[in-house]
Amino acid sequence: MSKGKTAKGIAIKQIEMRRCVACRQARHKSELLRVVKNSSGEFLLDTSGKAQGRGAYICKSEICAATLKKRRNLDKIFKTKLPNELYDKICAAV
Repeated sequence: MSKGKTAKGIAIKQIEMRRCVACRQARHKSELLRVVKNSSGEFLLDTSGKAQGRGAYICKSEICAATLKKRRNLDKIFKTKLPNELYDKICAAV
């Protein structure tokens, strides 16, 4: 029996779970906001969840956005200093 199939051979769709960088809870991908660093080094909010580049996920809650801004978790994940405008944009999006 291979991964993603039942005993009768019927394929089942796997749930795409991601972890919030602020509260560290695993949630469904559609419940999270994605921040992406693309190949040219720009940071943007990915509403589709399919943009190219390195991504980090955050819950769509004000508490997680405030925690993210306070701890500056994205600086650690992307290993660079991010502008405050990006954190403000994230807070406004949630």
